[in-house]
Amino acid sequence: MVGFDIALLPVLRELAERGSVTAVATATHRTPSAVSQQLRTLQRQAGVPLVERVGRGVRLTEHGRVLAGMATGVATALATVESAWTEHLDGVTGSVDLAVFPSAAELLLPGLLTRMRAHPGIVLRLSDVDVSEGEFAPLTADHDVVIGHRPDGARGADRRRVETVPLLREPLDVALPLDHPLADQQRVRIEDVVGATWIGVPEDYPIDRVLTAMAAATDAPPEVAFRTIHLPVIENLVAAGHGIALVPRYTSRTRAPGRFRLATLADVRAGRRIEALVRPDRAVRPAVRTVLEALVAEATAVTA
Repeated sequence: MVGFDIALLPVLRELAERGSVTAVATATHRTPSAVSQQLRTLQRQAGVPLVERVGRGVRLTEHGRVLAGMATGVATALATVESAWTEHLDGVTGSVDLAVFPSAAELLLPGLLTRMRAHPGIVLRLSDVDVSEGEFAPLTADHDVVIGHRPDGARGADRRRVETVPLLREPLDVALPLDHPLADQQRVRIEDVVGATWIGVPEDYPIDRVLTAMAAATDAPPEVAFRTIHLPVIENLVAAGHGIALVPRYTSRTRAPGRFRLATLADVRAGRRIEALVRPDRAVRPAVRTVLEALVAEATAVTA
């Protein structure tokens, strides 16, 4: 592998994660022809086919996938050296781009920003995202840290590409109108509520899969009157008596008093895992590590 230029490896890694030359070009601020030229150069140096044509696009060969995986290790090693040198010269400084979905932002962001006051050299740039469960990991290509969620038992992100930092497990409770017949109950059974009118989230979102599993256990399909990704809207509809809902306990409990009741589901373990996702080469940056540590500390405080 004479003359193998490791500086060309990132384009192969980007192709593995983004899936097309056009997407790589957009993300790296190059033209598609420049990306294609780099791929051809890298392939010539590697001495084996790294990409193959599929229709009007390309995809990685087996050799290409292996080398793209190695590119992550190379990027992490280089980032470790660069970060250590920067920390030696300037201390812990820099900008960290944090992408977070709305209910996690509501739960963690106020305390996180308070904790980050102790680190004035770090600039935290926030991005509001709300995607389905499987779309959080790909966002790490464009953000330093991504806060995502998945239901209990669901597979996590690919550890070969993304590091996962567990933050907290948030139980799901049943939100009931104040005048609901079960509103005075601390715990409710699945069979007591599965036949009710529900306010839900979009299909395939983690909370919806919990509701679907509950229904499957009782062989009674749920009646979902309205679906929305906005938790405050769900809570407002419950408070107004338009149905009941599964809601995240820690996030909803501050708004529940005097508006709606929260009841624990008996005989079922329902919850979501909130995690920070980060590329390995970004995780070694001191500023990113500092933000991750603050997130873990805030999540611990929330659950306590």
